[in-house]
Amino acid sequence: QVQLVESGGGLVQAGGSLRLSCAASGRTFRNYAMGWFRQAPGKEREFVAAIAWSADMTYYADSVKGRFTISRDNAKNTVYLQMNSLKPEDTAVYYCAAGWVPGTRLDSEYDYWGQGTQVTVSS
Repeated sequence: QVQLVESGGGLVQAGGSLRLSCAASGRTFRNYAMGWFRQAPGKEREFVAAIAWSADMTYYADSVKGRFTISRDNAKNTVYLQMNSLKPEDTAVYYCAAGWVPGTRLDSEYDYWGQGTQVTVSS
């Protein structure tokens, strides 16, 4: 079992930055691939970024490539999402997820989910 708790969301102006954190409980965190997803009002949840258990491979949606960076600290059981050059269309609830398939963009392949953190980007 893995429990995930996101933090770091908030209100930011366009062009600004935020860093999301996802703290995981459980000794097996380092074995899991991790992902970030987001869901805007009225839209389906979409893949944002993923990182392999060893952090040697990262994956990004085209819409965030070059602006967002995913990283993890297995010693702290935490995965991060650094978001730069934020745009109003990045406004969404952001979720972190844990699973066994590195880099997958399918939310159905993640086994554990956090409760989400709201990110709002004003124009």
